[in-house]
Amino acid sequence: ETRVSQVKPFEKLTVFHASRYFFRMYIVPIAWLYVTMMMAVAEANSPSGTLLGAVITFLLYGAGPIALVMYVMGTPARRRAIKAREAAEHALSDVSNQPDAGGHTAADPVAPVREKP
Repeated sequence: ETRVSQVKPFEKLTVFHASRYFFRMYIVPIAWLYVTMMMAVAEANSPSGTLLGAVITFLLYGAGPIALVMYVMGTPARRRAIKAREAAEHALSDVSNQPDAGGHTAADPVAPVREKP
């Protein structure tokens, strides 16, 4: 009996897996921008359409909403990055506040005094 190993999400992430994840994540916004670009081209080429109308169509139907959605969807990742950065800074500050954190041997601040024999 053979077992098929299951790759858990983000475990052993290769370039191939990362590119697939990237492609899946951005396929809908790319497709929507393509659709709105075609709407803008149709607006510009129609007899009653104008170039200004095409630009406004693209910005208000395509670029604006996609930018807003991508910003909102990226909020959890930004929060995780901020927390990780703060944790790393906290860990570094804890190490630097420890005595002898520099890796040097501890030295006695006062030299011992010998008694004369």
